[in-house]
Amino acid sequence: MAEVNVGEIVKAHARSGTYVGKVIEDRGDRYLIEILAVLKHPLQGDLHNLNKLEDVFFHERKALAHHEKTNIKKAAVHLYDEKVPEYIPSLKESVQIYREKLEQETSAYNVQALRTLNKLEDEVYRKLY
Repeated sequence: MAEVNVGEIVKAHARSGTYVGKVIEDRGDRYLIEILAVLKHPLQGDLHNLNKLEDVFFHERKALAHHEKTNIKKAAVHLYDEKVPEYIPSLKESVQIYREKLEQETSAYNVQALRTLNKLEDEVYRKLY
C-alpha cells in the first residue's frame, strides 16, 4: 500500500463500489475521501451471502453521490493517475456495465439484482442524467 497525501486523487473501494475521489483528510487508519466519479457500481444483495435470495436481507445499494465525503480504510485507497471522469457519465456507465453483467445470466439472484438496479436508476439516477 503506497501512502497517499491530502489533496491527491485516488481510486477507492467502498461498500462494494469503486470510486475516484480526492483525499480530504488523513484520519489514522482511514482517509476522508470526496467522491468525484464512479468506476464500479456497488453490488446489490447481501454481500455476506452473494448470489443468495433465501433467508437473507436483499440490500439496495446506491452509488456514493458526487462530492459526498466518506471514510475509507487506507488499504482500500490507491493513487489514481488517469484523467478523472465526470461524475454523471461515470455513474451512467457503471450502471450500464453492471446491468450487462447481470443480464448475462438469468439466475434468481441476477433477476432480483437487475430489478433493484433498474429501480435505483428510475427513482434516483435518472433525475441526475
